[in-house]
Amino acid sequence: MRRAVDVLVATCAGLLLLPVLVATALAVRWRLGAPVLFRQVRVGRDGAEFAIVKFRTMRDERWPGEPDADRDTGLGRRLRAASLDELPQLWNVLRGEMSLIGPRPTLPEQVRRYSPHQRRRLEVRPGLTGWAQVNGRNAIPWPERIELDVWYVDHRGPALDLRILWRTVGLLVRPQGIYGQGGVNQGFPAPEPEDAPGGAA
Repeated sequence: MRRAVDVLVATCAGLLLLPVLVATALAVRWRLGAPVLFRQVRVGRDGAEFAIVKFRTMRDERWPGEPDADRDTGLGRRLRAASLDELPQLWNVLRGEMSLIGPRPTLPEQVRRYSPHQRRRLEVRPGLTGWAQVNGRNAIPWPERIELDVWYVDHRGPALDLRILWRTVGLLVRPQGIYGQGGVNQGFPAPEPEDAPGGAA
């Protein structure tokens, strides 16, 4: 049932938002050049890797390893504020790699550092929006985000999903939590010594 809803809503949203998708693609092509889309490997349900699709929001590197903050653009900040850069992920939903609602998919190097408890967030398909997204997003630290996602895995259902959708609409109108404290999004924390491979139980 959930998968059927995902496909139906993603198809309808893609058709309704087609003018927005085209306009955004043209703006990215004009201001940032090719490629218009940004693909990155993320981890989905049961640890399966897939390529997430977004509109590109940063210019090309001028030298290898140039910091993301130096590559940011005004267009990119506006796209992220309105979450327009995430719209191509409707394709990931249609492919069955993502759901409309669920934990946001993270990078393989982050997942490799998960504790067994944290890996529980991989029990469901990742989502376009989720419980952690509407409860602080990047403004809260990673361990807290993961705890919120695990709580969602244990309590998910139609009523909670509708609540998340409603709160997501509010965040689209009044964006919050796009950036962390000081305008910097913190990276995933290094494991504690007892969590490291070979550490104490």
